[in-house]
Amino acid sequence: MAETKSYKSSTGVDSFYYGILGADDVALSVEHVMFLQEIGVEMPQEITKASGDNKTAEMAVSAGDITVTGKFHKLPTEDKQKILGLEVVDGITAMGSSDTPPYLAAVFAKTYEDGSREYVGLPKGIFTRPKIEGKSKEEGKVEFSSDEIEGQFMDRKVTGFTEEKSAIFGVDKKGETTNRDAIFMKVFGKAFPTGTAEPEGV
Repeated sequence: MAETKSYKSSTGVDSFYYGILGADDVALSVEHVMFLQEIGVEMPQEITKASGDNKTAEMAVSAGDITVTGKFHKLPTEDKQKILGLEVVDGITAMGSSDTPPYLAAVFAKTYEDGSREYVGLPKGIFTRPKIEGKSKEEGKVEFSSDEIEGQFMDRKVTGFTEEKSAIFGVDKKGETTNRDAIFMKVFGKAFPTGTAEPEGV
């Protein structure tokens, strides 16, 4: 029987999209943030054991909160306002103790050297305010800053699955979009935005 599994490792990330969730967990709109540099999704699990007769009698797995950390070349102010639920007055953005970030969903892609892409969907979560940092420019040396944001995601009913889910995955070969389109519908309740440029390959 021919081997059909792929053992190729991803070499990049891109295509970060988010949507603020409205009624019935359907996104109000889907927004694209370019120049994603790094993203991490931590899904901790802990094994709990019960003992008896000097041995393990039973084991169970408990899942912790899913933490998502994203690093961007630049997270535009307009996106920060939406993602964090910030108040804007006369073009001035403000943060305060009463800020209430909205629930949102997110999708990003891991890219491979053969042009295939693995899409990761995060159905429901909240991002928190990032640090505000700055650094003096050194003579004769230019360094670019980056923006990092962190959030936590929870289980949500996803169409087609019997149990609630906190992350879903799908791989498309080069030139294909079948799983991408399916994940967008399941996570956002909306189709992949038409007219949005997808990078070729990596």
